[in-house]
Amino acid sequence: MRIRALRALRAASWRSSSAMPGKCGEMRLDMSKKLYYDSAYLKEWQTSVSGTVEREDGLYLILEETAFYPHGGGQPCDAGTIGGIPVLDVILEGEEVLHKVAAVPGEGTVSCQLDWRRRFDHMQQHSGQHLLSAVFRGLFQAMTLSFHLGGDYATIDIELAELSPEQLAAAEQEVNRQVVQDHSIVSYYVTGEEMARLPLVKLPKVTENIRIVEIEGVEHNACGGTHVSSTGAIGMIKLLRAEKQKGNIRITFKCGGRALDEANANQRILGALSAKFNTGKDEIMDRIGKWEAEQKLLQAELALFKEQNAGYLAQELLAGQQQEASVLAEVFEEKPFKDLQSLAVRLTASTKLPVLLLTAAENKVVLACSGADFSCGAFFKATLSEFQGKGGGSDKMAQAGFPAWEDALRFYEFAKGSI
Repeated sequence: MRIRALRALRAASWRSSSAMPGKCGEMRLDMSKKLYYDSAYLKEWQTSVSGTVEREDGLYLILEETAFYPHGGGQPCDAGTIGGIPVLDVILEGEEVLHKVAAVPGEGTVSCQLDWRRRFDHMQQHSGQHLLSAVFRGLFQAMTLSFHLGGDYATIDIELAELSPEQLAAAEQEVNRQVVQDHSIVSYYVTGEEMARLPLVKLPKVTENIRIVEIEGVEHNACGGTHVSSTGAIGMIKLLRAEKQKGNIRITFKCGGRALDEANANQRILGALSAKFNTGKDEIMDRIGKWEAEQKLLQAELALFKEQNAGYLAQELLAGQQQEASVLAEVFEEKPFKDLQSLAVRLTASTKLPVLLLTAAENKVVLACSGADFSCGAFFKATLSEFQGKGGGSDKMAQAGFPAWEDALRFYEFAKGSI
């Protein structure tokens, strides 16, 4: 990568004691001060742009101080503005934080602002994950294997082969009990010797600059993410589902504002169902059960009527076929294709003629026959492409769909005259 100074004075300092040789003769800058480690609640600050990185995918800024958290540890990056210019991405390379932008802001001091709603949401979800993982360890001795924080929900994979609905409910009850205990959440750095004396959940991969996130009275965890100041700030934690994932269990959950949005969305759906079925929310499931039973009866009656109607229609078509006809063909305006297939089977049981049926509702054709001297599938394979049709089948039955009614009708007329 190519790094250039924005100001001559800064360039001079790079060439002196502040600059260090990098790979392939590149010059590396002093690392940005990471303000998100000092306080996750910092929303605005002023700093200077110390350099830029130009790449094929865009332009990146290096700031002397940054509170923009980069991608890492299952947590997405922050968003916001630098000198009024939107931050498109934030990445960590080595120990340097790079901020992707569309343009370089003016020289001098720049004002930076976080998208606080996004940051606080990430803080709630990440802190909630720590607490939830601690609860699963305490209740079921299940370690967390991975954490993913998405734009809509978060997940953890826990080392557990089975998890019953009752166990999931117990975990949700306990994690929310821990939330309202309002345990303080603090972070600090320790040496390797100090770390050895802590009851860590899991040993970190790093051996220096070890950052510990402690939930008072609950756990000590080596973590580089951003967190709320106490468990009460996590808000409600809602466990949405538990499903098997590669021999373990994946828990999908939402915290804080996301959990509230989920509850509100569910309430709107529940209210709409209550209004639709004209019943209270406690009786909705009973009402839906009765509605499903009614629907099954109606479907059974409809199937019987359709079967009877198909029989009458088949008799009518057979009675109306001309003596010299080589194919029994008919076009239907609104009949579903599935019904055409059933009708074709019924017709071929009573005639040796090939049966060709077309539905305008779906631009589809079915061809069926009971004789041994004609193959429906072979005929379709040889001719469909000329009419932009797609399909195929066996010797006894073939079907095809067409992009437009005109194509379907042209094929139908061609087949009727060719078979």
